Amino acid sequence: MRRDLERLANERFDLLIIGGGVTGACVARDAALRGLSVALVEKNDFAHATSAHNSKLVHGGLRYLRNLELSLVRESLKERRIWQRIAPHLVQPLPFLVPLYGAGFAARATLAAGLSLYDMLSFDRTWLDDPDQRLPGHSWFGKDAAVEREPSLDGRKFEGAFLYYDAQMYSPERLALECIIDATDNGAVAVNHLEASTLLIRDGNVEGATVHDAESGATFDVRAKLTLLTAGPWADIFLARALGHASSHKLMRSKGIHLVVPAMTRQDALTVAAGGGHFFVLPWRGHSILGTTDTAFAGAPDSVGVSEADIEGFLGFINAHLPNANLNRGNVEHFYAGLRPLVDDGSGDTYDASRRAELIDHGKDDRVQGLLSAVGGKWTTSRDLAQKTVDVVMYKLGAKRRPCVTGSEPLPGGRIDRFNEFFKRQSPNVPNADHLIRLYGARVDAMMSTASNRPELRAPIAPTGDIGAQVLFSMREEMASTLEDVVMRRTGIGQSGYPGDASVEAVASLMATELGWSDARKQTEIESLKPNFRTADA
Repeated sequence: MRRDLERLANERFDLLIIGGGVTGACVARDAALRGLSVALVEKNDFAHATSAHNSKLVHGGLRYLRNLELSLVRESLKERRIWQRIAPHLVQPLPFLVPLYGAGFAARATLAAGLSLYDMLSFDRTWLDDPDQRLPGHSWFGKDAAVEREPSLDGRKFEGAFLYYDAQMYSPERLALECIIDATDNGAVAVNHLEASTLLIRDGNVEGATVHDAESGATFDVRAKLTLLTAGPWADIFLARALGHASSHKLMRSKGIHLVVPAMTRQDALTVAAGGGHFFVLPWRGHSILGTTDTAFAGAPDSVGVSEADIEGFLGFINAHLPNANLNRGNVEHFYAGLRPLVDDGSGDTYDASRRAELIDHGKDDRVQGLLSAVGGKWTTSRDLAQKTVDVVMYKLGAKRRPCVTGSEPLPGGRIDRFNEFFKRQSPNVPNADHLIRLYGARVDAMMSTASNRPELRAPIAPTGDIGAQVLFSMREEMASTLEDVVMRRTGIGQSGYPGDASVEAVASLMATELGWSDARKQTEIESLKPNFRTADA
C-alpha cells in the first residue's frame, strides 16, 4: 500500500472516488474486487472525520423502530452480521442494558414489544460459524438481578432493565482502513493527503478531478470514466464549488460529541432513555464512552469541535438521567466530535431524521454526466450502500456484471478461524495481546515482523500498550505520513486521551528517523497533534 501518484496521474480509471471515509473505502473495495480500475483520493487521512468520530457501534438502530423504518433496521441487522463475519477481530458482540426508572407498566410493555420486534428482524443473528459471535435474544432483569449485574444502575425508582445485544467496533478507523488495504491489494490506487480541488468538466461531462498533494505540493489531474463523491459532510460544499452552483440535493449536518471517562460499568453498555432522546454508556478499552449529542450544525465542517459548554451540558444531561453517574469535568479523559451527513428532509430535526442513504446521479438534476454522489447512511450499512453503488457504476460503464463478494470475503485482518481460538494461538508471541490482536487480526504477524531484529520495538511506547513496531508498520505498510495519522488512527496511542509528552516524543522520533524529518518538521508535527486534545474554546 503506497502513495502511487505516478499511476494516478497517468492512468484513466473506470472510477474515481473523492473521499476516503468508510463509504468511499467500501466502494473502492467492492469495485476493485469486481475487476474495475479504481482511484480514491482523500484530502486528509483515511477515516479521519465522521468515520472515526462516532459511537463505535455496529447496530441495527433499535430506536428507528419508533419511526417504523423497518427496512432500515432489517438492512442494518443484516449488515451487522456481515461485519461480524468479515472482521471478527474488530467487530464483536456487546451486551446492552436498558434501565427503567419509574417508567411504569405501559412503558415497559412498549419497550418489550419493540425488543421482540428487534429480535424478529434479526432472525439471522445466530447464522455465524463462530459461536462466540452469535447474539442471544432480549431478556428482562428485575431490580435485584439487574443491580447484581451492574451496581451502577441502582437508584431512586429503579425497576429493572432489559438486556439486548448489538455489536461494537474496536477501532472504526482501522476497520475502514482494512477496506482500503483490500482495495489496493486488488489493484486500486488510494492516496491520502491528496485533495480534489475541482472537477474536470468538458461539454457537460465530468472526466475526473484536479488534485493537490499536501506532501509534495504537486497539482495534477486524475481522469476517470465515472466520478463518485463520498465526501460526507463536505459533499454539498465541494459540489457548489465544483459546479458553480448549489446542488439540487441538500444535506443537514448533525453534530455529535462523545466523552471518554473511567469505566462506569462492569461489562455492559447502557442505553438510557432521556428527555425524548437517549444516550449510551459504552465500555471500551477499559474506559467508558458517553455518547452522543445530536444537534444541528451550521458551521464549516472543518471547524467542528467540542467546547467546554458542550462538555458541561452533556455531563449535566447524563447526571440528570442516570442517578448514580455523578460525573464532573475532572472525569473527562478525552472527547471528540463528529458530523453526521443526513439527507435533508426539510424538517430541520436531526434526531428524528432518517439515516437512510441516497445515491444521486447528477446527470438528472444538475445536468452534468459522469458524476454520482453517495450521501447519508450510517456506518453499519456502508458496505450495503457500496454494493448498490457499484451495481449502478457497472451498469453505467457497460461493464460485464460480476457478483458482489464483500458480504462473504473476509477483510485482510479477518482471515482467521474462530477469533478466541486464533487469539489463544497468537497471544504468547504478541505483547499486550488483548489490544494488538484486536487491532490487526490476521495481520498481527506482519506487524510484529517489523520488530524481528529490534527487540526495543516490542516494548510499550505509550500507556495504551501500543508498541514501536506499530509506528514503523503504519508508515511502511499503511500509508501513515503524519504524526496524527499514527497517534490518532493507525494505533490506539491517542484515542483515549493525551498519551503524555514522552510518548509523543518517542513516536515522533521514530517517524523522523524513518521519514527523514528535520527537527523543525518534527516539532511542527508535535504541535499539529495537540488540537486533538484541546477543547474548541481553549
